[in-house]
Amino acid sequence: MIVAERLRKTFPGKGRDKTPVIAVDEVGFTAHDSQITGLLGPNGAGKTTTLRMLYTLMTPETGKVLVDGVDAAADPDTVRRSLGVLPDARGVYKRLTARENIEYFGQLHGMDAATIAARIARLAAALQMEDFLDRPTEGFSQGQRTKTAIARALVHDPKNVILDEPTNGLDVMTTRGLRGFLKELRAEGRCVIFSSHIMQEVAALCDRIVIVAHGRVVAQGTPDELRAHAGETNLEDAFVKLIGSEEGLHA
Repeated sequence: MIVAERLRKTFPGKGRDKTPVIAVDEVGFTAHDSQITGLLGPNGAGKTTTLRMLYTLMTPETGKVLVDGVDAAADPDTVRRSLGVLPDARGVYKRLTARENIEYFGQLHGMDAATIAARIARLAAALQMEDFLDRPTEGFSQGQRTKTAIARALVHDPKNVILDEPTNGLDVMTTRGLRGFLKELRAEGRCVIFSSHIMQEVAALCDRIVIVAHGRVVAQGTPDELRAHAGETNLEDAFVKLIGSEEGLHA
């Protein structure tokens, strides 16, 4: 389980007055085990900054992150071991094969060769990677790079998974396959958080949705709760109404 409590993050401003820019302001939500939690919002809403604080790349100025009850600021190493992260920048080592990329990350986590091999076999099957697993990643398609990066992030079998725009740039069939994989992670009891701006994905996958706009949580709840709160039958219409509203749903 991942808990974000009143997270705030600012960045230095530009121009003569140097007024700080508030990227995230008092953001709070809970992502439960055995659920997929969607982080939804327009571009520049603060989604990626929030995720970076969750996986310890950034430190919040106020508030805190708890991962399975562990304070990320007090014990970041323990938190990192329990997380599998697909960041917004997900380059792979081009001279290595997909298998070698994944093996390297397994070694960084202190895993032995036999365990790494077993995990790679399982992930390659789940992500349908067998046909390119032993090819150098230079020249990979976007989908092949994303699958490699996801397998690399999950090689150590983390309980909590954070994915930033996982289907960005993927074709229809690869996206469908990835959706199935995310459902498998949920069925295994993992806590899954993913950021997206594609409404169909959110509607198809998420047990709960957190909507952010202008750095703040403006609504959160199940898809049905959000539609009811906005008075709309369509989730996209509800999203548009809610990001323009100052009221939030704290279900």
